Amino acid sequence: MAWRVAQDLRDGMVVNLGIGLPTVVADHLPPGREILLHSENGVLGMGPKPAPGQEDHDLINAGKQPVTLKTGGCFFHHADSFAMMRGGHLDVCVLGAFQVAGNGDLANWHTGEPGAIPAVGGAMDLAIGARETWVMMSHCTKAGEPKIVERCSYPLTGLGCVRRIYTDLAVMALDAAGARVMAMAAGVDAGSLQARTGIPLRFD
Repeated sequence: MAWRVAQDLRDGMVVNLGIGLPTVVADHLPPGREILLHSENGVLGMGPKPAPGQEDHDLINAGKQPVTLKTGGCFFHHADSFAMMRGGHLDVCVLGAFQVAGNGDLANWHTGEPGAIPAVGGAMDLAIGARETWVMMSHCTKAGEPKIVERCSYPLTGLGCVRRIYTDLAVMALDAAGARVMAMAAGVDAGSLQARTGIPLRFD
Protein backbone atom coordinates (compact mmCIF):
# COMPACT_ATOMS: atom_id res chain seq x y z
CA MET A 1 0.00 0.00 0.00
CA ALA A 2 2.74 2.44 0.98
CA TRP A 3 4.62 1.75 -2.26
CA ARG A 4 1.52 2.39 -4.38
CA VAL A 5 0.70 5.64 -2.59
CA ALA A 6 4.27 6.81 -3.08
CA GLN A 7 4.14 6.13 -6.83
CA ASP A 8 0.99 8.23 -7.16
CA LEU A 9 2.48 11.32 -5.50
CA ARG A 10 3.55 13.79 -8.16
CA ASP A 11 6.75 15.78 -8.39
CA GLY A 12 6.61 19.04 -6.42
CA MET A 13 3.77 18.02 -4.08
CA VAL A 14 3.63 19.05 -0.43
CA VAL A 15 2.27 16.02 1.43
CA ASN A 16 1.29 15.26 5.02
CA LEU A 17 1.62 11.63 6.14
CA GLY A 18 -0.71 10.78 9.01
CA ILE A 19 0.43 8.78 12.03
CA GLY A 20 0.64 5.00 11.81
CA LEU A 21 0.69 3.19 8.49
CA PRO A 22 0.90 6.30 6.24
CA THR A 23 4.34 7.19 7.65
CA VAL A 24 5.78 4.20 5.75
CA VAL A 25 5.13 6.06 2.47
CA ALA A 26 8.27 8.13 3.19
CA ASP A 27 10.41 5.02 2.70
CA HIS A 28 9.04 4.33 -0.80
CA LEU A 29 9.23 7.69 -2.58
CA PRO A 30 10.70 7.23 -6.08
CA PRO A 31 14.34 8.40 -6.37
CA GLY A 32 14.64 11.80 -8.01
CA ARG A 33 11.05 12.80 -7.35
CA GLU A 34 10.91 15.96 -5.23
CA ILE A 35 8.14 15.67 -2.65
CA LEU A 36 8.06 17.81 0.50
CA LEU A 37 6.79 15.80 3.46
CA HIS A 38 5.03 17.73 6.23
CA SER A 39 4.22 16.74 9.80
CA GLU A 40 1.70 18.69 11.86
CA ASN A 41 4.03 18.96 14.86
CA GLY A 42 6.09 21.40 12.77
CA VAL A 43 8.38 19.70 10.26
CA LEU A 44 8.69 20.25 6.52
CA GLY A 45 11.12 18.30 4.35
CA MET A 46 11.19 14.96 6.17
CA GLY A 47 13.11 12.08 4.68
CA PRO A 48 12.87 8.31 5.24
CA LYS A 49 13.16 6.78 8.71
CA PRO A 50 16.68 6.89 10.18
CA ALA A 51 18.97 3.87 10.13
CA PRO A 52 19.14 1.94 13.43
CA GLY A 53 21.41 3.79 15.83
CA GLN A 54 21.11 7.06 13.89
CA GLU A 55 17.89 8.28 15.53
CA ASP A 56 17.70 11.85 16.82
CA HIS A 57 14.89 11.86 19.37
CA ASP A 58 14.65 15.65 19.17
CA LEU A 59 13.58 15.23 15.54
CA ILE A 60 10.27 13.35 15.46
CA ASN A 61 7.02 13.25 13.52
CA ALA A 62 3.50 13.68 14.92
CA GLY A 63 3.46 10.01 15.95
CA LYS A 64 6.62 10.59 18.06
CA GLN A 65 8.70 8.45 15.69
CA PRO A 66 12.27 9.58 14.87
CA VAL A 67 12.57 10.96 11.33
CA THR A 68 15.31 12.36 9.12
CA LEU A 69 15.45 15.83 7.61
CA LYS A 70 16.36 16.28 3.95
CA THR A 71 18.65 19.06 2.77
CA GLY A 72 16.65 22.30 2.97
CA GLY A 73 14.16 20.83 5.44
CA CYS A 74 13.08 22.83 8.47
CA PHE A 75 11.08 22.76 11.68
CA PHE A 76 8.89 25.46 13.17
CA HIS A 77 6.16 26.33 15.66
CA HIS A 78 3.10 24.11 15.93
CA ALA A 79 0.81 27.07 15.19
CA ASP A 80 2.61 27.77 11.91
CA SER A 81 2.21 24.13 10.95
CA PHE A 82 -1.54 24.26 11.50
CA ALA A 83 -1.72 27.49 9.51
CA MET A 84 -0.22 25.54 6.60
CA MET A 85 -2.81 22.80 7.05
CA ARG A 86 -5.82 25.07 7.43
CA GLY A 87 -4.68 27.51 4.76
CA GLY A 88 -4.83 25.05 1.87
CA HIS A 89 -1.05 24.79 1.44
CA LEU A 90 -0.93 20.97 1.40
CA ASP A 91 -1.53 19.17 -1.89
CA VAL A 92 -2.35 15.81 -0.30
CA CYS A 93 -2.74 14.32 3.15
CA VAL A 94 -2.57 10.55 3.58
CA LEU A 95 -4.56 9.35 6.60
CA GLY A 96 -5.53 6.08 8.18
CA ALA A 97 -9.21 5.37 8.82
CA PHE A 98 -11.70 3.25 10.71
CA GLN A 99 -14.38 3.84 8.05
CA VAL A 100 -14.86 5.71 4.78
CA ALA A 101 -18.33 6.29 3.32
CA GLY A 102 -19.15 6.19 -0.38
CA ASN A 103 -19.71 9.97 -0.38
CA GLY A 104 -16.19 10.57 1.00
CA ASP A 105 -17.07 11.01 4.69
CA LEU A 106 -14.15 10.02 6.93
CA ALA A 107 -14.14 8.48 10.41
CA ASN A 108 -10.67 8.00 11.83
CA TRP A 109 -10.42 9.40 15.36
CA HIS A 110 -12.74 7.32 17.55
CA THR A 111 -14.73 4.09 17.27
CA GLY A 112 -17.25 5.24 19.88
CA GLU A 113 -16.68 2.04 21.84
CA PRO A 114 -16.61 2.28 25.65
CA GLY A 115 -13.01 2.44 26.83
CA ALA A 116 -11.62 3.23 23.38
CA ILE A 117 -9.00 5.97 23.42
CA PRO A 118 -9.87 8.80 21.00
CA ALA A 119 -7.07 10.25 18.87
CA VAL A 120 -8.15 13.58 17.44
CA GLY A 121 -4.71 15.00 16.61
CA GLY A 122 -4.68 17.14 13.47
CA ALA A 123 -6.79 14.85 11.29
CA MET A 124 -9.82 17.14 11.22
CA ASP A 125 -7.70 20.08 10.09
CA LEU A 126 -5.90 17.95 7.50
CA ALA A 127 -9.05 16.37 6.10
CA ILE A 128 -10.64 19.72 5.24
CA GLY A 129 -7.47 21.77 4.69
CA ALA A 130 -5.54 19.63 2.21
CA ARG A 131 -6.47 19.89 -1.46
CA GLU A 132 -6.95 16.11 -1.54
CA THR A 133 -7.39 13.55 1.22
CA TRP A 134 -6.24 10.00 0.53
CA VAL A 135 -6.93 7.15 2.92
CA MET A 136 -4.62 4.17 3.46
CA MET A 137 -6.13 1.31 5.47
CA SER A 138 -6.97 -2.39 5.57
CA HIS A 139 -10.02 -3.16 3.43
CA CYS A 140 -11.88 -4.94 6.25
CA THR A 141 -11.84 -5.02 10.03
CA LYS A 142 -10.26 -7.92 11.94
CA ALA A 143 -13.77 -9.37 12.14
CA GLY A 144 -14.08 -9.23 8.34
CA GLU A 145 -16.53 -6.31 8.21
CA PRO A 146 -16.15 -3.77 5.38
CA LYS A 147 -14.47 -0.49 6.30
CA ILE A 148 -15.78 1.13 3.11
CA VAL A 149 -19.44 1.64 3.91
CA GLU A 150 -22.57 3.40 2.70
CA ARG A 151 -22.66 5.55 5.82
CA CYS A 152 -20.13 5.83 8.65
CA SER A 153 -21.31 4.53 12.02
CA TYR A 154 -18.31 5.99 13.86
CA PRO A 155 -17.90 9.67 14.83
CA LEU A 156 -16.91 11.67 11.76
CA THR A 157 -13.60 13.41 11.16
CA GLY A 158 -14.62 15.20 7.96
CA LEU A 159 -17.53 15.38 5.53
CA GLY A 160 -17.09 14.40 1.88
CA CYS A 161 -13.33 14.89 2.02
CA VAL A 162 -11.85 11.57 0.85
CA ARG A 163 -10.91 11.40 -2.83
CA ARG A 164 -8.91 8.18 -2.97
CA ILE A 165 -8.68 4.96 -0.92
CA TYR A 166 -5.71 2.59 -0.83
CA THR A 167 -6.27 -0.80 0.80
CA ASP A 168 -4.58 -4.19 0.86
CA LEU A 169 -7.05 -5.27 -1.87
CA ALA A 170 -7.46 -2.30 -4.22
CA VAL A 171 -7.08 1.37 -5.06
CA MET A 172 -10.34 3.30 -5.48
CA ALA A 173 -11.22 6.86 -6.47
CA LEU A 174 -14.31 8.52 -4.98
CA ASP A 175 -16.32 11.04 -6.98
CA ALA A 176 -19.93 12.18 -7.38
CA ALA A 177 -20.77 8.91 -9.13
CA GLY A 178 -19.41 6.75 -6.29
CA ALA A 179 -16.36 4.49 -6.05
CA ARG A 180 -14.31 3.62 -9.13
CA VAL A 181 -11.74 0.84 -8.88
CA MET A 182 -8.37 1.98 -10.26
CA ALA A 183 -6.36 -1.17 -9.50
CA MET A 184 -6.69 -4.47 -7.67
CA ALA A 185 -4.07 -6.49 -5.80
CA ALA A 186 -2.78 -9.72 -7.26
CA GLY A 187 -5.27 -12.54 -6.76
CA VAL A 188 -8.23 -10.22 -6.21
CA ASP A 189 -11.08 -10.22 -8.74
CA ALA A 190 -14.09 -7.95 -9.14
CA GLY A 191 -16.49 -10.35 -7.46
CA SER A 192 -14.42 -10.93 -4.33
CA LEU A 193 -13.65 -7.23 -4.01
CA GLN A 194 -17.31 -6.26 -4.26
CA ALA A 195 -18.26 -8.91 -1.68
CA ARG A 196 -15.90 -7.29 0.83
CA THR A 197 -17.01 -3.72 0.15
CA GLY A 198 -20.07 -2.05 1.64
CA ILE A 199 -20.90 0.11 -1.39
CA PRO A 200 -21.35 -0.58 -5.13
CA LEU A 201 -18.10 -0.44 -7.10
CA ARG A 202 -17.47 0.66 -10.68
CA PHE A 203 -14.87 -1.19 -12.70
CA ASP A 204 -14.79 1.04 -15.79
